[in-house]
Amino acid sequence: MGVTKSQIFDKEQNELAQLFKVLGHPARIAILQYISTQNACICNDIVEEIGLAQATVSQHLKELKSLGLLKGEIEGKKMCYCINLEVWKDIQLRLNSFFITTKTNCC
Repeated sequence: MGVTKSQIFDKEQNELAQLFKVLGHPARIAILQYISTQNACICNDIVEEIGLAQATVSQHLKELKSLGLLKGEIEGKKMCYCINLEVWKDIQLRLNSFFITTKTNCC
């Protein structure tokens, strides 16, 4: 969607679309599922778990982190990631609101 076209939609619609775009890749879903089961996660662990190249995993992590879905800390030469629970709670509330207002009187 071009920049000019996105302007005709409200902020909430654009933000949800961006969220779904980032979540629209199965590798990112796998990364989030893996990280959500860990206390902390080092990028090399993700590479071993997911089975993708380091550069590919790093690019997916960058996308997830750009929306604030992940938090990361540098520990020596390694980067540790965890789920940003505040952002996830906000997303949960926004999605619940979206689905709660959806009418069920359709075929």
